[in-house]
Amino acid sequence: YVPPDQVMEIAKREDAIPFDVANVELGHNGPECSFDAIIKKYQLTDQALQRLAVIVRGADTAAKHLTPESPGLEAIAEGFRLVYSNDHELLERESSVYDALYAYCQQTTGQNRSAGGPTN
Repeated sequence: YVPPDQVMEIAKREDAIPFDVANVELGHNGPECSFDAIIKKYQLTDQALQRLAVIVRGADTAAKHLTPESPGLEAIAEGFRLVYSNDHELLERESSVYDALYAYCQQTTGQNRSAGGPTN
């Protein structure tokens, strides 16, 4: 993680893919968020992942009530940002929320998932 004003410079130097900053392929585009951009770029078609993308879009854009879950996810994500100032720790701690939400999406789309472990 780097300061937003240094993303492009460091991405070029490190041969990395810039993410979630203005004017990049994997950023916000119109009503869609970075998560949508990832789904499209890598042609991910998993139904649960598609459902998760709609929830995340609602939480991460002006479409706050896109799904019933979106405002809750937005509040949880903001709470994590308030508790953890270190981006790496934030990602580590927040991952279980997204794992659980993905499992929920699998259930709501009728996909089978074995309980008891992370999705990755």
